[in-house]
Amino acid sequence: MFLELEPIFNNIGEKLEFDYEMDLSALEISSLYPFPKPVKISGCVFNRAGVVQLQAQVELEFDAPCDLCAQQTVTPLTIPVSHVLVTSLNNEENDELILLESFRFDLDQLVTEDILLSLPSRHLCKEDCKGVCQYCGKNLNHDSCNCSAPLDPRLAVLRQLLDNNDE
Repeated sequence: MFLELEPIFNNIGEKLEFDYEMDLSALEISSLYPFPKPVKISGCVFNRAGVVQLQAQVELEFDAPCDLCAQQTVTPLTIPVSHVLVTSLNNEENDELILLESFRFDLDQLVTEDILLSLPSRHLCKEDCKGVCQYCGKNLNHDSCNCSAPLDPRLAVLRQLLDNNDE
């Protein structure tokens, strides 16, 4: 969605509200397409005392397998978006401000970047996910397993010594 921001920059107290949906179903992350439903974006751009701010809220569902047990999980997320918009910079190294090339602004690109930066680095089906057994692959959230760690072949001789001492 493109926003025409010239009236906002030129008039203190001016405000532009927006409320729309964006389709990110084609966005690939680690060979997955985790946004099957449209992303809802609502907020406004306003000029308060000559400072133009963008404030929005993004609501989405993140559909991906759990990183520990691989169970498909849909997690609703609400991501706040807040930026100060400027048309020129005195200090070119300021990463906190969004520099606009023109008064026509592509909100979708900024929101997509904020979504990607806000995604959790580890996606779990639940906080206390037990994962899967490393030996048999059973999901430990549903059942326990009776697997025991295989003996390191380099220690087999020591195991024979322990077995001989038990007799």
